[in-house]
Amino acid sequence: MDVLVSGSLAYDRIMDFPGRYVDHLMPDQLNNINVSFMVNGLIEKFGGTAGNIAYALSLLAEKPRILAAIGQDYQRYFQWLERCGLGTQDIRVIPDEFTASAFITTDLGDNQITIFNPGAMNHGSGFDAAGLDPGDTIAIVGPGNLDDMAKYPGVYRELGVFCIFDPGQSLPAWDGPDLARIISQADILISNEYELEMISNKTGLSIDGLLGTVDTVITTKGGGGTEVLTPNEITHVPAVPTPNVVDPTGAGDAFRGGFIKGLVMGIQVERAVQMGSVCAHYAIQHYGTQEYSFTLEEFTSKMEEQYGPPPRFVH
Repeated sequence: MDVLVSGSLAYDRIMDFPGRYVDHLMPDQLNNINVSFMVNGLIEKFGGTAGNIAYALSLLAEKPRILAAIGQDYQRYFQWLERCGLGTQDIRVIPDEFTASAFITTDLGDNQITIFNPGAMNHGSGFDAAGLDPGDTIAIVGPGNLDDMAKYPGVYRELGVFCIFDPGQSLPAWDGPDLARIISQADILISNEYELEMISNKTGLSIDGLLGTVDTVITTKGGGGTEVLTPNEITHVPAVPTPNVVDPTGAGDAFRGGFIKGLVMGIQVERAVQMGSVCAHYAIQHYGTQEYSFTLEEFTSKMEEQYGPPPRFVH
């Protein structure tokens, strides 16, 4: 099955400042800031919504197609994707831009300053959907280039391709009518609890109203599990207990990878959500969004331990 993952590709550049920002900022000069922070070093991690979801799927024996733009500094990311068994043929290289980058500096008080350069993400992926087999394709439209996000759900709806819409951190950029229109073109809306409230506020649609335009609303609630809403029922899937949480960043993308794998396998949505929850369980035990790993045997064992007999994987 073709799995299309559109969203962003990014480098996360993480730094630690061995002091406290508050000691270097003068309250009466906040309108005239000119400071420099010397950091202990820099760690570069691979990130971006499309990259993170595709990585999770690769661990589950899938080879999704990544629909995103990347900059002139693409080589390291491409090498990583190839090591993960992921193709790069659908990724658009923008030679005059750098890859989207988040520069994150944290002080001793866990205060963060983040600078984000969208770079190549300002450009659409340029994917041509002609030739897709609707009956053998599933797509997720995640946070990334806004034109892609506005375009692809309608393209997929016209072709008959099953589509998941995940607005995520792009939500502040949308106005209500456009957001409502895009959601109505998808089969599933997925978000976390805070994002769902933002969606309702922007569109003016209640949960019942959203379910009048989309078949299924899936809401992740961190340690509180996941809620699956359809016009006919509400199902709650508990999270996998994880006492050794290191970094929750990327848990949502890992969840989406596991969830999509379940849909590819043709299992019920509730079981697919359970697979997403197990995938997120592994992700939050590591620092970085593509640092975790597991074997299919380990994944199957955790599924059985938490939720009962797991689905059978087909390689």
